[in-house]
This record gives sequence, structure tokens and C-alpha cells, in this order.
Amino acid sequence: MNNEQVRVYVKVHEYSGERIIAICDEELLGKNIVDEEKGIKFYVDPYFYKGELLSITQAITLLKRASIANLVGKNIVNAAKNNGLIHEDAILYIKDIPHAQFTILY
Repeated sequence: MNNEQVRVYVKVHEYSGERIIAICDEELLGKNIVDEEKGIKFYVDPYFYKGELLSITQAITLLKRASIANLVGKNIVNAAKNNGLIHEDAILYIKDIPHAQFTILY
């Protein structure tokens, strides 16, 4: 599948002049990701992540204007990494699902 066919949920939160963008791969919305080894339980909360269903290309365009981002899922995290928005060392793997955050400081 190409970046136009893969869909992700994108929700934009505005808070105190900051643009916080939460993005998750479509199939992860509402899922609990549990990594017993690391002692991590992560809920992909629809309240936080469920916004518009967009293509990866559209999501990356919005992400480039974010001051803070929260990403979960192989599709969006890999796309963000490939576009130079996050570094591999900043990715936390919960089981085999990548999670990453970034903040732009001005």
C-alpha cells in the first residue's frame, strides 16, 4: 500500500497557543497495547486520537506544523521517521508497536 491508501486518525488539539497533534494507525484506535516485559500498558484512547481519518501524506503535512506530536503505530511512526521528524532513538516500542513524541522548542 502506498501513503495515499494507508489511513491514520489525526486529532488536532489547541492549547495555550500550542498545536498538539495526536495520530494513530487506523487499526489501533481503541486498542490496549500491553508489553508485559517492559511493564507497559498503553490505551489508544479515541478521546485523544480519534479525529479525521486521513492518508499518511495528509497527516505528515499537518505534522510538519505541529509544536507537539504524539504518534502511535508502525505506519505513522515510520512515515515521521522517513520525513526527518523523529529519530529512531526517540521511538519506544511497546511490544512491536512504535510510539513516539516530539516537541518543537522555539
